[in-house]
Amino acid sequence: MQVFGLVGNPVGHSLSPPMHEAAYEALGIDARYVTFEPAVDEIDRAVEGAAALGIAGLNVTIPFKRDVLDLVDPDPLAARIGAVNTVDFSTTPPSGHNTDAAGVTRSFTHHGVDLDGRDAVVVGAGGAGRAVAFALADAGCAVHVANRTVETAEELAASVGGATAGGLDTLERIAGADVLVNATSVGMDEDASPVPAEHLHGDLAVLDAVYSPIETRLLREARAAGATTIDGAWMLLFQGVDAFERWTGHDAPVDAMNDALRARL
Repeated sequence: MQVFGLVGNPVGHSLSPPMHEAAYEALGIDARYVTFEPAVDEIDRAVEGAAALGIAGLNVTIPFKRDVLDLVDPDPLAARIGAVNTVDFSTTPPSGHNTDAAGVTRSFTHHGVDLDGRDAVVVGAGGAGRAVAFALADAGCAVHVANRTVETAEELAASVGGATAGGLDTLERIAGADVLVNATSVGMDEDASPVPAEHLHGDLAVLDAVYSPIETRLLREARAAGATTIDGAWMLLFQGVDAFERWTGHDAPVDAMNDALRARL
C-alpha cells in the first residue's frame, strides 16, 4: 500500500483526504491519504520523518509552503513562485512542485476559457496571488496585480516579469480585462466582494479562489453581469488532480474527485 498525505497546521478542516481517497477507490489503487500536523517549528523533522516512513508524496499547506522550499529540490515553477505545495519522494532528494498554478489554468480550461493573449487582473498578492499571477503569465496573459499594499503588488509583478501592479484604486482596469481572479480571502467570512460590481461585464471570466461559500458575492454579481464564473472548488480540485497524476502516473478520475469534494463542501 502506498501512503500519501497532507502536512499543515491546522489540517483538520482539509478537504483533500476525501478527494484523494475517492480517486484511489475509483481506479482501484491500493493507497491511503492521511494528514500530519507538526508544530510550526518542526516542518523539517516532519518532512524527514515522512521520507523515513516511506510516504510516497505529501501535499503542503499553510503555514509550511515557503519553509518546504528549502527542504526539497524545487522545480523551476515552484522556485519562481517561492512556494511548494506538493512533494514527491520518488526522487532523491525529494522534488518540490506547486500545483496551485495548475489548479488555476486547468480551472479556466475546464470552463472553456482560453488564456493566451488575454488581459488579466489578479486581486491579491499573497501566497495564492503569487501562484495565480505566475500561472496566468505563463499561460500567455498580460497580468495586472492589484493589492491593498502597493509595494507587495509591485514586488510580485517584478518577480513575474512583464506584469504591472497597483493599489485597489486600479481595479477599474477590470472593465477592459478578459480575466479576473480574486486571490484574497474577501468573501469567505462575510458577504462582501473585493471588486466593485460596476467594473464587471459579460466578456469577463471570473475565478474566485474562495471556496467556502461556493457562491460568493463576487460570483453572484459577476454572473448577474453575464460573466463566466468559476468557483474556488475548481481550483482546489485541479491542484489535487495535478498532484495525484504526478504521484501515481494515472489520469485522475476528475468526476469522482469533484463529486467527493463537493459532497464534503
